[in-house]
Amino acid sequence: LQEQTLVLVKPDAVQRRLVGSVIQRFERRGFKLVAMKLLQADQGLLDKHYQHLRQKPFYPVLLQYMSSGPVVAMVWEGYNVVRSTRAMVGDTDSAKASAGTIRGDFSMHVSRNVVHASDSVETAQREIGFWFQRNELVAWQ
Repeated sequence: LQEQTLVLVKPDAVQRRLVGSVIQRFERRGFKLVAMKLLQADQGLLDKHYQHLRQKPFYPVLLQYMSSGPVVAMVWEGYNVVRSTRAMVGDTDSAKASAGTIRGDFSMHVSRNVVHASDSVETAQREIGFWFQRNELVAWQ
């Protein structure tokens, strides 16, 4: 079963020039890039994306951070891509993220954890819809 997942390269990682390193890991894993864009996320988009965290005390800081610079939004496709991506990304808390994971190798702090990755197939479909129009996803072999 081919799944799709959303991966966001967060502002700190874009500023640190890590976009290529993140993409390379997904390509080497054999996943297929079906959509990508660089954008400055606005309040409305971030509000939709992070609606499940609205009640958290760190929410305003999260929105401020995610709108502090450009993000690279990507859709990757492949077999078990959601679960595999979560494993590749590593623990949200960079101190707990294993070496060899994206966060384990590049993240310096839990609030600057380099990437976002969808946590389930259902979440992925919803999140992809926030960041991309249907016609922006490219089907290719």
